[in-house]
Amino acid sequence: MKWLRLRHEGRDALARLDGDTLHLHDDVGADVLAANAALGTGKTLALADVMSAANTGQPLLPPCRPSKIVGLWNNFRAAAARNGWAEPAEPLWFLKSPSSLCGHGAAIPAPRGYDGRVAYEGELAIVIGQRAAGVSEADAADHILGYTCANDVTAMELLGRDPSFAQWSRAKSFDGFCAVGPWIETDFDAAAASLRTVVGGRERQNYALADMFFSPHQLVALISQNLTLEAGDLILCGTSLGVLPMKPGSTVDVSIDGIGTLANVYAPAG
Repeated sequence: MKWLRLRHEGRDALARLDGDTLHLHDDVGADVLAANAALGTGKTLALADVMSAANTGQPLLPPCRPSKIVGLWNNFRAAAARNGWAEPAEPLWFLKSPSSLCGHGAAIPAPRGYDGRVAYEGELAIVIGQRAAGVSEADAADHILGYTCANDVTAMELLGRDPSFAQWSRAKSFDGFCAVGPWIETDFDAAAASLRTVVGGRERQNYALADMFFSPHQLVALISQNLTLEAGDLILCGTSLGVLPMKPGSTVDVSIDGIGTLANVYAPAG
């Protein structure tokens, strides 16, 4: 089942995709979304019309409304091997601001107050479905609503600019630096899927999600020992090889087998 959010007739709406038709529901909060129980309005829209509008100036909303966004570093074996990083003993994570969210079709604005390189990172994102606090790996699936595509954008030169303090959250929390969408897929097997990132028409990333050190269920279980995860929260599972700076005006498409394609443009400054 696929769920997305959009702006319709001046209001935020939740929509369930059935074939090529979107069935609109009242968008009354993350807990209702997690339960797949939002009240139907009886209204429908054609998916093709909505996606055409999203690609021509009326972007979708982010498909969930997280209280927190957790990002992973060094969670893929191929990237670790290429860069000489040791296998992590536990998930290595940071927080991104929820204000960095944008949806499918939205422009990622060039950051204010920073004129260095900005990189894309195509990633799988976990959407939490119900509160998770200290859950076991065996129970983690019960706390996952579904999955979506993500672009974990990074101001590369901010990370280590001050040698006394690594600025992970700042480098990853500018407006638009967490693109997610186009929707949440509730029936998805990460172990059988691959992710592909295409920038300006050229493939830059193509990797198997099974290459993770920590699987989605392990991530939810282990992170929930430190943070209480709420319905709608996001965990970005990390990225693999192929991360490079974006040129202003570049289109970035992040595609995951079984979910869909998230498309955004990195907007030039000014």
